[in-house]
Formats: sequence, structure tokens, C-alpha cells
Amino acid sequence: MFQRIKKGTILATLLFCATLYLACSDPNPPFSVEGIASHVTAENDSIIRTSILGNDQGRQTSSDIYLDFPADSFLTKFKIGDIVTVAIVNYDTLEIPVVESSYDVPIAGFSLLARTGSEHLILSIHYGELADILGLTNEKTPIDVTITLKDKGGYEFGLDIMQNAQYLSTYKESYPNLSIEEFANFREVRTTGMGQHKLYRSSSPIDLSLGRNLYADSLAKEAGVATFINLADAKDNAKTFEDFEGSYYSTQNTIFLGLPVEFFSTSFEKGLVTGFRYMIEHEGPYLVHCTYGMDRTGFTIAVLEALMGATVEDIQADYAKTFSNYYNIVNSKQVSLNEQQVEFFKNVVIRNLRAVFHAEGIDVPETANADWASATEQYLQKLGMTAEEISALKEKLK
Repeated sequence: MFQRIKKGTILATLLFCATLYLACSDPNPPFSVEGIASHVTAENDSIIRTSILGNDQGRQTSSDIYLDFPADSFLTKFKIGDIVTVAIVNYDTLEIPVVESSYDVPIAGFSLLARTGSEHLILSIHYGELADILGLTNEKTPIDVTITLKDKGGYEFGLDIMQNAQYLSTYKESYPNLSIEEFANFREVRTTGMGQHKLYRSSSPIDLSLGRNLYADSLAKEAGVATFINLADAKDNAKTFEDFEGSYYSTQNTIFLGLPVEFFSTSFEKGLVTGFRYMIEHEGPYLVHCTYGMDRTGFTIAVLEALMGATVEDIQADYAKTFSNYYNIVNSKQVSLNEQQVEFFKNVVIRNLRAVFHAEGIDVPETANADWASATEQYLQKLGMTAEEISALKEKLK
């Protein structure tokens, strides 16, 4: 998926998205390293040369990527919260944070895991198959890797947000300063190029788990939504939700996609195209949702916004609004995110778009006048949509 010898890098593109929970995965590799020669050399305090490990046939077989360097030795030179440059020779170059869990970075974010006591450093992604994304799944190992310091402590602020600011509540009383629309994470998408009353987004109008479904369903009815794009649920599962049959939602056109939270995956890409084709075949207004209306919805809406000519500022502001609608519950009451925290989430969406497009061979320059509409059309064509389908989708959203 990634081009092999890249002159550029993924940069910090893969540092940020959004998530809700912290967790740790197995610190030990799910394969044998017997027979693979050690390739570790430590040169100084800011450069480490090592290699990617494989199984006893010399193949990379894990979705995570294990490096032949002990975490404890690494942590004598670097620390949790640093940002490092990881150059995978002949493949790609990443600028990523050093953390203990892949859940310490937002969804779709790459990271270098350094866990005390582990025999290996691990390159990982928060939801996804990193080895496949980088084109390493069946490659012969060892593959040389160089790690250098990019920014000492550069991710400490992000780490604090990921670990401490993401508490949310299911109770409206916890959000005294939010409107019903904000509590339900319901809003019309009004970015540049998008037609009026064409596209909406929200938390799930049917899933009871967040305590917001009745609000979202009622608001969708009030807005006259005619077609729902459900990114989260399979049809059979959706119909098991309590009061589904009595909802406004159940009376309208709906496609149930049941997509994984893995923006690089083939299943997500195919589902995205299926959803867009459903929009072409049905009349709006449209409402896109997953469970929270955050990650899968955030990415999908950003693609549509970019396609229709939205500015970067438009896309970022709409995306970050979701996090202001949910996060930072302290002592059962929401405390507004500060400016730095909002800026952190604004950076998520463009970096995710740039990373996913890069994975399809589409590199968008980091300039103010970058043509995101053209890049998005190229992306959708890479996923299998025709020029005629893309034009029809744009017509539906004008």
C-alpha cells in the first residue's frame, strides 16, 4: 500500500486521531526469533541502529513490528513522550511518539512502544495492521531500522490528553452548558462547498449505550433526514436495539455497513465506497453516524467535506467539535477543553487524511493551498469509484 522508497515521510501525520480507552497488548512477540541474528548496535544518545525481527523462516508475520532492541536499553537514551524518527530502510520513514501502549495515541496513530522489561521495541498502530500498511507482512527479515530523536518530550502534552482528558458521561446533567444538539453530537455539515440541509452527522440514533440515541433520532426527524449511513452496525445487530422498531430511524432509508475502526483496511475502504454509492442511489438529506459519531464518522465526513472543497480550517473545526461535545468530565461535570486541547484534536483529522491518502500513493503537500478536493477524488478512484460516480456524489451534496 505504501510506496517502498519514499523521499518524504509520513511525518507526524500518524500521531493523532481519537480514542476513548487505555489498554496494553502483549509485550512479547507472537513468533519465535530463534535463528535470527541480532542486529543491534547503539551508537550514541540520539541514534539507535537495529532491525525488524521475523520468524525462524525470516518472515515478518505479525501485525505489529518487533525490533531487535530491548526496551530498557532504549529507555536509557529516550523517554516516554519523546517523538522519534524511525527510518525503515527501503520502505518509509515515520515520525512517531514513544509510548507504552498503542492506546496512548489516537485511532490510526502510529507509535513506538517501549515497555519496561520487554525484550523488544514494537512499532504499532492504534487499530490496524501496521505490517500490512507498510508492505512488510511477507517481507524477508531482518530489515534495517534507524531510530533518532526528533523532539525531546514532544508528545508529553498529547500523552496527557490521551490519558486524562477523555472522560465522558452518558448523562445530560453532566453537560450543563451544552445544547441538546451538542449533547447528541448532532449537527448539519456546513463546510465550504456543502449544500444547505444536505448532510448531517451525529452519535448513534439507535444505540442506547451512550444515552443519546433518542435525542439524535428526534433531531434527525426534525431535520427531515431521509437516508442514514450507519458505519457501526450490521443490520441484524441494529434491529436488536431496544425501541428500534418504534424509531423514526427505522422508517427511513438506511444502509448498515458494520465497518471496523481501521481506516487503512480493505474492509473499511470497501464499506466507504458502498456507503457513498448508497447515497448516490437515494435522496437526502443524509446523516452519517457510527456509535459516538467520532472516529469512523469523523473520517468519513472529512472525506466528503474535502471532496466538496472545504478548507482545512473548516474540516478541522467540524472534527474538533465532537471532542468538545464529549470530553473532559471532571467530578461529574464537563469542563470545557482549553485552546491547546482543541488544537490537538484539530490536528487529528488532516493528519489522518494525509496518512490514509499517502497509503494509497497520494501525497498531499503540507501547504496552505493544497488541493484536497483533487486529492480526495484520486483517493476515491483508488478505492474503485468511477469519475461518474464521484460526480454524482458531489451533485447529491451540492
